[in-house]
Amino acid sequence: MTTQTETFEFQTEVKQLLNIIINSLYSNREIFLRELISNSSDAIDKLNYEAQTNPDLLGEDTEFKIKLIPDKKNKTLTVSDNGIGMTRAEVMENLGTIAKSGTAAFMKALEQSKKESAFSDEMIGQFGVGFYSAFIVADKITVVTRSPFEKNAVKWESAGQGEFSVEETGKASHGTDIVLHLKSVEQGEDDFTDQWAIRRVVKQHSDFVRYPIVMDVEKEEPETDKEGKPLLDKDGNPIEEKTRTVIREETLNSMKAIWARNKNEITEEEYKDFYSHISHDWNPPLDKLHIKLEGTTEYTGLLYIPSTAPFDLFHPDRSHGVRLYSRRIFIMDNCRDLLPEYLRFIRGVVDAPDLNLNISRELLQQDSLVRNIRKNLVKKILEKLEKMDGETYGKFFDEFGAVIKEGAYNDWENKDRLTPLLRYKTTRSEDKWRSLEQYTADMQPDQEDIYYITGDALSSIINSPHLEALKEKNYEVLLMTDPVDEFVVQTLSEYKGKKLKSAEKGDLEIEPGDEDKQTEFSGLFDKLKSHLEDRVKDVKPSSHLKNSVSCLTGDTHDMSAYMEKILKATGQSIPKTKRILEINTNHPVIEKIKKIHEQNAQSDALKDYSELLYDLAVIGEGGKVENPSRFNKLVADLMAEAIH
Repeated sequence: MTTQTETFEFQTEVKQLLNIIINSLYSNREIFLRELISNSSDAIDKLNYEAQTNPDLLGEDTEFKIKLIPDKKNKTLTVSDNGIGMTRAEVMENLGTIAKSGTAAFMKALEQSKKESAFSDEMIGQFGVGFYSAFIVADKITVVTRSPFEKNAVKWESAGQGEFSVEETGKASHGTDIVLHLKSVEQGEDDFTDQWAIRRVVKQHSDFVRYPIVMDVEKEEPETDKEGKPLLDKDGNPIEEKTRTVIREETLNSMKAIWARNKNEITEEEYKDFYSHISHDWNPPLDKLHIKLEGTTEYTGLLYIPSTAPFDLFHPDRSHGVRLYSRRIFIMDNCRDLLPEYLRFIRGVVDAPDLNLNISRELLQQDSLVRNIRKNLVKKILEKLEKMDGETYGKFFDEFGAVIKEGAYNDWENKDRLTPLLRYKTTRSEDKWRSLEQYTADMQPDQEDIYYITGDALSSIINSPHLEALKEKNYEVLLMTDPVDEFVVQTLSEYKGKKLKSAEKGDLEIEPGDEDKQTEFSGLFDKLKSHLEDRVKDVKPSSHLKNSVSCLTGDTHDMSAYMEKILKATGQSIPKTKRILEINTNHPVIEKIKKIHEQNAQSDALKDYSELLYDLAVIGEGGKVENPSRFNKLVADLMAEAIH
């Protein structure tokens, strides 16, 4: 078949990626094979799923397998599968770009790794760019692929130098052949046309792939007679020296459905290898759960808790890491209905033998068996987290604390189990995690409430003026820096009878109010309020401050400053909320401003001081003043007057 060949340039990110892969990963060349085999396995999974409802797609090619074809003479290695294949449009999208969800994140991680000299092959699988790792060993790659939905195949070819070509071609059946034109082998490097090198890599990285990984192998076999029986000597023994060379297709991987085996038969190394295979995460998992439930609801599950958060944990198009099987037959990956959103970091497989193989994603939500499995899985996962030792759970919360908080906010059924799993840094924790249980156990004898403050930076809120009175009383304050915390405190109103109270809203009520102070300063406060009436709804003596001169607070049920910031960052239009300017009446500056007011209530200086007190309050909570130049001038003028 002769067709026109079209040439295209790679996406910019791919050019950068190829350069990094070729020049930075050469010391671990073998990773390319695990990535290509994994892609082949996924392609067969997809066709297997489609064939459940449309068996005609398979045609006569019904025996799924991944074939490796080394060719020493031509210095090539071919990875061939009979999976779903690709259309021309899919070839353009999958082999000309990095997966859309991973592009920005990969490049960001890439830049960070350059600074830390920490780039590793673990990033390849994690960011969905595994195909390009083949350029570590190949100076040219040819891909011939055919979708079962198309009559013709597509040929893609590139030397990894910034461009690739695409043309229509022929192929007898569905699937993909990836031909690697191998680079010259240097001394000490594996030759990937050598069967023993291939065997080793497959055994190490791909032993648990559920489809046969096969290779034609030359073997010496005894000569046989016409009936296929070994030739015998006069004593009836095989004549071993009479042999012949034959080629046999040999399966290189065990294809063990590890989740279906007994726990005591599986080594920790096997558990780890299987995790690497299904997750593309080459870091060891933090923990695992191997579950087998028999009875009314039957299923087997092998779930893993990663040691590091996936790059797309908070991405809108994030994947869910649980694959669904029925009697070891793959049904679908990224099965969102098996676990709630806040457990989306879990990786693994669930095999439900009673599940209909033809079930659609739409029907999963309505399936009572799936709902029961989901309920049991959540229970088992939470039990596992509850039983973790403090150090291990601390590592887990460093990575996944924010999503556990999502559960505490929106999973009403498990709220009572999730709340004790929450951890926070506090004003007394010295940068260590503290549970609400630990907090309440260490409350001061006269302390009635659990205090918290929200903000986007730990360094800012731990030094907030709002905490001065609480610190003086030695009351511990929870420091909440995840955006989801704002939603958690809306639903978590108390813990073990102790109310959660914002340290920046309402009267702290930790000391009796001073009515005399209110009366004494009422005239000055009315004047300050008149100068700031477009920004504050009241000016009053502070229950928060001990050292600072001013701060901004809200009424108990007002939106916090951090919540306003979050909503504005998401583009939401919110009405401007006036806050309360609290003044430290014991501060010497206020005493002097009060004297100016007593001498001349119409003094222009009072307007300047009111602006300055407001700006100091904004800065104290980490905000930005509206008019920096005016603020600078006021401070400079005051400094000039103070320096003699």
